[in-house]
Amino acid sequence: MPSIIEKILKKSAIPDKNSALSGRDDVMKISGIHAVNKASLHAPLQENESAIVLGLGCFWGAERKFWNTPGVTITSVGYAGGYTQNPTYEEVCSGQTGHAEVIKVVFDTTQISLEGVLRVFWENHDPTQGMRQGNDIGSQYRSVIYTLKEEDLAIVEASKNTYQKELIKAGHAMITTEIEPLDVYYFAEEYHQQYLHKNPNGYCGLAGTGVSCPIGLAL
Repeated sequence: MPSIIEKILKKSAIPDKNSALSGRDDVMKISGIHAVNKASLHAPLQENESAIVLGLGCFWGAERKFWNTPGVTITSVGYAGGYTQNPTYEEVCSGQTGHAEVIKVVFDTTQISLEGVLRVFWENHDPTQGMRQGNDIGSQYRSVIYTLKEEDLAIVEASKNTYQKELIKAGHAMITTEIEPLDVYYFAEEYHQQYLHKNPNGYCGLAGTGVSCPIGLAL
């Protein structure tokens, strides 16, 4: 029998492509309707919209933070950054898919900038914790940013560098956030979408460092 420490280490290690679960061809079936604002989760981006995929721990509380952010038009939760095709929640939580729990954030660029969205991201979790977020331990809880546009990478890296300086001033460690172009975004199961709207007293592990991020203060 593996020990508790061995189980934690296994969940906290990202498998390589050959050892990850293979998954399936069937796409996750969801209604595609946002439970809060009734928007379509499958709607194409409008000319005034942009999107980014963010992971900051358990996606339940993180999604609520973003759907309540002025300028954000659509949110959904899903899985990204791994190898398993069309993974399930149970598979992601096993640590054997390589995916992180993430939120796809669609925002109106006339109301909020990418820097503004990133400010919410940085301030609402601890990006220095590696394969965990508070008491939630495992590779699925790691801090990640996946961009949909090549030009967004430079903006993301600049925001990371800016926030890193503030964290160091406050005595915190180095940022471990994974920053890459998005490969594939898989929707999570229907019951995870807008979970805290459907379950107002549900678990929310969202917690920041208390360090303010000096970006995104204006468009």
